[in-house]
Amino acid sequence: MGVFTYKSEVVTSIPPAKMFKACILDGDKLIPKVVPQAFKSVEYIEGNGEPGSIKKVTFGEGSQFNYVKQKIEALDKENFVYSYSIIEGDALMNTLEKITYETKLEPSAAGGSICKTTSKYYDIGDLQLKEEEIKAGKEKASGMFKAIEAYLLANPEAY
Repeated sequence: MGVFTYKSEVVTSIPPAKMFKACILDGDKLIPKVVPQAFKSVEYIEGNGEPGSIKKVTFGEGSQFNYVKQKIEALDKENFVYSYSIIEGDALMNTLEKITYETKLEPSAAGGSICKTTSKYYDIGDLQLKEEEIKAGKEKASGMFKAIEAYLLANPEAY
């Protein structure tokens, strides 16, 4: 089994605390509302959002995938760090054991935040992931992040 690691950064004008609350703490409700083509629904199978919880994310009609199950690995509300693993679903494409994401929001010099994400893809056997596939997924995630930023800018009282 191999592990492919990919790092990305997205800059936003929204401060870390507000972005973390909207994207992470309230993301299960906000993302289907703001980007319904991305997420149709989110339901907890085990737990309530703390580490160890498992949730099922059903994708919207615009997605090539149907669903994934995510296990929350870590949630640090004070340092704006969130980690989860995709442990089941068609996004694993029968070629991956799991995908682990760690997201950290840090203050930017301009008063907004920098969203730093590290993704680790654990493949089954000797299969090699194509970096283009990873980048395409990251572009969709970045687009979702930017849609939430636009929502927060249009609704400054929301969070």
